[in-house]
Amino acid sequence: MNDIIQLLPDSVANQIAAGEVVQRPSSVVKELMENAIDAGATKVQVIVSDGGRTLVQVIDNGKGMSETDARLAFERHATSKIRNAEDLFALTTMGFRGEALASIAAVAQVELVTRREEDELGTKIMLSGSAFEMQEPVMAPVGSNFKVKNLFYNIPVRRKFLKSTQTEFNNIVTELERVALVNCDIEFTLSHNGSEIVHLPPSSFRQRIVNLFGKKINQQLVEVEVSSPLIDIKGFVGTPESARKKGVLQYFFVNGRYMRHPYFAKAVNGAYEDIIPQGEQVPFFLCINVDPSRIDVNIHPTKTEIKFEDEPSLWKIISAAVRESLGRFNAAPSLDFDDENIPDIPVMDFTAVDSAPVSAPRISYNPGYNPFKNRMPDYRNDNASSWEMLYDNVAGEKPMDLSPFEDLPVDKIEPSFNETLNDSPMVDGSLPLSQYKGQYILVPVKSGLMWVHQRRAHIKVLFEKYKMQIQEKHAVSQGLLFPERVEATLNESVTIENIQEELASLGFDISSLGGGTFAINGVPAGISGLSPVKLLLDIVHGVMEQTDNAKTKINESIALSMAKEVAIVTGQVLSPEEMSSLISELFQTSAPALGPDGNLVIYIMPDSDIDRFFAK
Repeated sequence: MNDIIQLLPDSVANQIAAGEVVQRPSSVVKELMENAIDAGATKVQVIVSDGGRTLVQVIDNGKGMSETDARLAFERHATSKIRNAEDLFALTTMGFRGEALASIAAVAQVELVTRREEDELGTKIMLSGSAFEMQEPVMAPVGSNFKVKNLFYNIPVRRKFLKSTQTEFNNIVTELERVALVNCDIEFTLSHNGSEIVHLPPSSFRQRIVNLFGKKINQQLVEVEVSSPLIDIKGFVGTPESARKKGVLQYFFVNGRYMRHPYFAKAVNGAYEDIIPQGEQVPFFLCINVDPSRIDVNIHPTKTEIKFEDEPSLWKIISAAVRESLGRFNAAPSLDFDDENIPDIPVMDFTAVDSAPVSAPRISYNPGYNPFKNRMPDYRNDNASSWEMLYDNVAGEKPMDLSPFEDLPVDKIEPSFNETLNDSPMVDGSLPLSQYKGQYILVPVKSGLMWVHQRRAHIKVLFEKYKMQIQEKHAVSQGLLFPERVEATLNESVTIENIQEELASLGFDISSLGGGTFAINGVPAGISGLSPVKLLLDIVHGVMEQTDNAKTKINESIALSMAKEVAIVTGQVLSPEEMSSLISELFQTSAPALGPDGNLVIYIMPDSDIDRFFAK
């Protein structure tokens, strides 16, 4: 029998490794920026085209590489960071595995120009799909210049699964934010398709946060600083007023490296328990310094997950640090009696008060008054006329005869019944509709009792309306007397600019003021009482969470976000006319049984189930 196990060629092995390290253009940006930081760069330029598909270029002024090092850098497991296994637990650099450049070169066309300060000439190297093409001496500035072209050109399947240009660029911005936030002493620039999008000069940590996420956040930051034998914590958490449901900025950095850690995030969010609405979260930017021997950063290919020793103890320290900072912030205003600016409080001069005796005021009342007398009939007796009064308003009314509902299942209405639902007769004003706990509308039907979730029904109606407005571009805009300003983050700014046409179709009138600031000059008609800024940002974050490239999906995401913000809230009391109108509009939509997010809107309780409860 022939042997069947064989060694993979290096090119195939590198492509397999690239599948873990290089998932999209933002992965390339991350790896190259981290290499620049390890090289001691004080300035890093990132240049991308078409969301990184055709070009990712990273230029740094670091120490550069020699001719030999430049060639070896593209070999697998070739690294200057570690020499033995023990070095893995004493890491102070961003990279260490020696896989990044080899993985990138396996799935793209790569060009490197680099020079050290002590060398007169630099080195130029070109590779394509792991294949070495050329190496020659060239004139070059000190540092390294990486050009990664046509990512996944040799793996069409991987390239096909890249998202839209906007989504890929948003991911690049996210990676830049994660690296730039904690490396405040380094200057970063980001250009896309020839336009400079970001310029971050060296600054303090707080100023770097403001430069990235807008001036408004500066007023929402509470400083955190704690030192302990286990960890040191420095950074900022948000005030309770900064809490949001979507798009919350939450960043952990461990020894200068971005980290995701849901367990520690719960420690921060738990400190706000009972002081922010349920379901909302606050931003935080926390830098944790810990002995490298007490962590393991080698548990994930992208190094964004870190294992700590004694995590429960660290959880308590983080929670206590945040609570202490919130206590110092003191959300409730207080009076400082040592403040010299406090005006003197006058002292009451009792000598000037008339010495006449003071008597308590007298209150007169009728002890025999009964507020309920003559207002309601006494239903405790067996007076038939009194009971009939309860039904005066519904005399002669008949339950709605919606025979198509007879065969619908009890627990849900399957999508296969949608055509039947669309043919059902509408509700008229004579129907005895009622509301249950401000959440459900009860409609008698021939087969039983129909329950309609009023908020989901309204979302469904509005979703169809807004989707049609985006398609037909006929929405009415209502101008604001005083335009509202929006301080947007980089990702939010890019998204707003990309969906401005759709926003205008809904009725938004938005203009850019530059620097990530926008003015809302007009809003869709009929949204009085809602915050235009919150409404816009919720729509933007709904689009940012959309991973589908199709324009239709993006339009539906915008319409759904808008509908959820405008729809009636749970507990809102509706008049009979409002209930009737909502039910009628619901059955004019396509597939009224299910909401646009897949949630059930209608539930029917058949008569047989109701009768069973009262059976002897």
